[in-house]
Amino acid sequence: MDEKVLLHVEGMDCANCAVTITKTLSKEGLKEVKVDFLSGEVTFDKKDNKEINSAVSTIQRLGYKVKNPNIGEEPVVEKSIIGESNTKQKFFISLVFTLPLFFHMFLPFSFLHNPVVQLLLCLPVMYIGFTHFGKSAYYSIRAGVPNMDVLIFIGSTSAFIYSIFGLISFYGTETVNTYLFFETAATIITLVLLGNLIEQRSVKQTTTAIKQLGMLQPPFAKKIIIKGLEEEIVKCEAKELQKGDLILINTGDSIPTDGKIQSGKGTFNESMLTGESQPVYKTVGDPVTSGTILEDGNIRFIVEKTGNETLLARIIELVKAAQHSKPEIQKLGDKISAIFVPVVLLISVCTFVFYYFFTDVLLSRALMNSIAVLVISCPCAMGLATPTAVMVGLGRAAKNGILIKGGTTIESMSGIKTVVFDKTGTLTTGNFKIKKINCIEGDENTIRQVLYSLEKNSSHPIARSVQTELKSYSSSAFEWKQIQEDKGIGINGTDSNGDLYSAGSFQMVKHFHQDAEHEIYLLKNNKLIATIDMEDEVKKGVKEVVEELQKSGMRVVLLSGDRKKNCENVASQTGISEIYSEKLPEEKLAILDRLMKENPTAMVGDGINDSPALAKATVGISISDASDTAIQSSQVILLAGNNLDNLTKAIALSRMTFQTIKQNLFWAFFYNVIAIPIAAAGFLNPMIGALSMAFSDVFVIGNSLRLRKRKIK
Repeated sequence: MDEKVLLHVEGMDCANCAVTITKTLSKEGLKEVKVDFLSGEVTFDKKDNKEINSAVSTIQRLGYKVKNPNIGEEPVVEKSIIGESNTKQKFFISLVFTLPLFFHMFLPFSFLHNPVVQLLLCLPVMYIGFTHFGKSAYYSIRAGVPNMDVLIFIGSTSAFIYSIFGLISFYGTETVNTYLFFETAATIITLVLLGNLIEQRSVKQTTTAIKQLGMLQPPFAKKIIIKGLEEEIVKCEAKELQKGDLILINTGDSIPTDGKIQSGKGTFNESMLTGESQPVYKTVGDPVTSGTILEDGNIRFIVEKTGNETLLARIIELVKAAQHSKPEIQKLGDKISAIFVPVVLLISVCTFVFYYFFTDVLLSRALMNSIAVLVISCPCAMGLATPTAVMVGLGRAAKNGILIKGGTTIESMSGIKTVVFDKTGTLTTGNFKIKKINCIEGDENTIRQVLYSLEKNSSHPIARSVQTELKSYSSSAFEWKQIQEDKGIGINGTDSNGDLYSAGSFQMVKHFHQDAEHEIYLLKNNKLIATIDMEDEVKKGVKEVVEELQKSGMRVVLLSGDRKKNCENVASQTGISEIYSEKLPEEKLAILDRLMKENPTAMVGDGINDSPALAKATVGISISDASDTAIQSSQVILLAGNNLDNLTKAIALSRMTFQTIKQNLFWAFFYNVIAIPIAAAGFLNPMIGALSMAFSDVFVIGNSLRLRKRKIK
């Protein structure tokens, strides 16, 4: 299996820069290349270290810098840096030389009107423009994806070369002043650099969610080392912890890694991971999660997971991976961006030709109109429209205990019209209690022993509840020669004597038994020996969630493998009118398929038997205490598993994010459709055009940042 490589790159100024790197690396044979301009991350699959060396060389040849690649060792950098400091330095140097050039039009100092002085002031700015924009423009053209820097470079260079021509041809005459546009060339570069600087600072605000999640893990831990009868507490780095280490946590401390409480008790603040505001009480045997805070108490816990195995690390990786996923709507922006620069160049040339050959304006005026078209055009706004909104939306969702796997999921979930719920463990707590054991053969003690021995091998919510209730039988549990679980039906075990025991739903016995009023049926050698009645409770707040979904125009459906009586009981308590009960996994898929043909449909579940339906649905939504299989099958994970309020938040956030994407794309298209004709008509000075172009990006990013504060409806 290929290994995933992560490199951090400095110097990407716009989304088209990312496209340039992506296409170039792909042409060189690298697989699964993904480049994120916002975070400065480049990922790809590699088979050997030669590919890493080659990728780094290619990226640097394109004019970008790879930050500490550590070739041949670990090709992951400690943190992502967008080259703000470098751009800031270039901007201020350019500003120093541009201000005298710009203000010579308003100041009476005669030396500023000297063409040679203007040339000398312009040269440093042009050098910065050549190295900053020219290099990027050249390599983007080589890669077959001309970017915004092509427009900026051609525009500023045209004004500069025209001024040089006038200076050489008419130096010492009055005519020379009609050819001097050094201030235009310098101002274009300086203003675009200012726009890049503001853009980079704004972009950083859209990437704060991952950084904040990463900061949840404390850098140090208090490890307990036992030496004979004495204990020593040693402060060590959290990344050095190993499985089995004993860690001390006092009131106010953050948990450095995942583990299980060995001694002590306390209340934990888990809101930063689950969005659940209420503190959670935990004691011996309960799990603790990296990044959560012990608000009150004192505990010792055993380390069970470290590094990338922890829940916090998995959340960060899920969010980062999700940010690379593009919604379908972005394809329109990508298609337009791919042809944008050539089209603008053509419009610019046509503008020059029209004014110079078909009107009576001067050459200088025709050139300025042509340059204005180049510098007011902004392909970056289209490139930033989607990823900035996705970045902020996913980040806010993660802070609310909602993991959304990518921009595609956001787009899909924003259009959901039907929500299908599983029952057990989703609408109900899954904390079943044994109400009654009806013995048909044998004594109740043996029935309990067999029941525990079978159900301890299942992850179904009812099975987990049986395990909890009958845990006193753990010491006398059967040893099975063979154990097998049939999804949606039950579990079978063969003992050392060859006897076959089975525990399952009515589906297991319906071919010979008519009474479907029990939760569990226990068989020995295919003969019914006991039935078990269970009780479950509806989760707190579910009724309000269902009502809110229905008020927003959603169709709410209950789809379960449980008995009709139990489903109707839950439906009556939650306000759900459409019920499908006693359905096998394949029957669930058939019903789901029919619902999806009518409307985009979300499936909310948690069990192994829900996995096919979760994968089949338009959007699969699982809760945090779901099985790993269900989580892998889902596009949305609600970390606060006992609080379905996050479901309505997830849908609302998706709609808000997708609405922001559409607003951004509309602005990007509208700006260019209006601005380019205005510039071509000669109503814009190139310097004003450069300023407008720079701030069109900032407008898009600012609109995306609004998602951080908007009220979730």
